[in-house]
Amino acid sequence: MSTRAGCVTAWTSARRVVAQPGGLVMTAVLDALVVAVLSGVWRVAADANGGSIAGYSATAVTWYIATSEAGTISMNSRLIDDIGTDIASGTIAVELLRPTSVLRQRVLIEVGRVLPRLAVCIVAGWVLARLTEGPVPHGTGALLAVPSLALAVACNIVAQHAFAGAAFWLRESKAMWFLYQKLVFMLGGMLIPLEVLPPWLRTIANATPFPSMAYAPARLAAGHLELHLIGVQALWLVALGATAAFVFGSGERRLQVVGG
Repeated sequence: MSTRAGCVTAWTSARRVVAQPGGLVMTAVLDALVVAVLSGVWRVAADANGGSIAGYSATAVTWYIATSEAGTISMNSRLIDDIGTDIASGTIAVELLRPTSVLRQRVLIEVGRVLPRLAVCIVAGWVLARLTEGPVPHGTGALLAVPSLALAVACNIVAQHAFAGAAFWLRESKAMWFLYQKLVFMLGGMLIPLEVLPPWLRTIANATPFPSMAYAPARLAAGHLELHLIGVQALWLVALGATAAFVFGSGERRLQVVGG
């Protein structure tokens, strides 16, 4: 598949999402509700701790939560389970008959689906943060958070395909979906900044790809201009892409050998 064809695939998928504005509105409402609740809890904690917690002021932690939630709520939370179902049902075996990479096609379709939802989540969450806590801590950080969010959802999508590929052998993916969600929650910095974690757990988290899916853009939006985070995201995207390609390639060969 050429680059142009890939862009057309993602664009077509995005247009289908935009054509159903009701779904986008519900995504924005859900994002605003989650951000309001979580940021409210963290603001109370920061105020009770002398105005900051783990180096985050009440304003910074609000923008952190607004950004981390945008990158996760915009995702299909059951993507791993959906892919596993398609593998077990033989849907992917049929897709193998097409003259294109099944993995690349599916990733591009999912990217197209996520981007419109990501856009409305950014608007909903950041507007709420602006209204409740004031301007973003650092304008440059907010600008950098946008491409970082794009990398975050890309890492998330590719990683979920890598995890879901276990269904080629296990014939089910619910356990992998459950494990993946917990890892993103705990090690990805989705609900709490990594600085709040015990040092040993923070060290483990930083050795995994999960902070690239939530923590990196949120940290930038909170005013910490740590540019290396974007570089780390890019490296993880390459590594996760290679892993997903290996898993799907091995799984597809297994389907061809055993007959689906």
